Amino acid sequence: MQDIQSPDWRGNVIQDFARSELFERTFQEGMELVEETASYLDGEGRQESKLLSRNAALAYAAESMRLTTRLMQVASWLLVQRAVREGDMAPASACEDRYRLNAEDVSRETDAARQELPRGLTGLADRAERLYERVRHLDKRMYLESQTAEPANPVLGHMDRLKSAFGG
Repeated sequence: MQDIQSPDWRGNVIQDFARSELFERTFQEGMELVEETASYLDGEGRQESKLLSRNAALAYAAESMRLTTRLMQVASWLLVQRAVREGDMAPASACEDRYRLNAEDVSRETDAARQELPRGLTGLADRAERLYERVRHLDKRMYLESQTAEPANPVLGHMDRLKSAFGG
């Protein structure tokens, strides 16, 4: 049995993910969502926010801040993984706590407040939340669970990744 604390074992897991198709798709989705959100908030969203009531405008500001915070956390995590893939960062460095996703939940607007928000904003917020949860799951499996669990059977690990990739 491999030593579960072995940096080589953890490094292999991290590098395998960084070189995977799952990472490539997740990275692409994340960066596109960042760009789409920035474009929305600087354009259409800015115009829509001017038409909102005072309370709705406050809810809009809070939701847009939450959205950008989530996306920046995801983008940062994805850029660390890319740095590992490209050899700019050692896998052991990527394991540091400062590169982990924040496990705390960020409160969302109430349903009543969300009903007044533009659909463009709520749609982006929902997509960002789903992406964040997927990345948080990956982060937990790669960095936290691998510290305490025995190394998985490689075949089962590949099966898990296939199930994740295809929504199984």
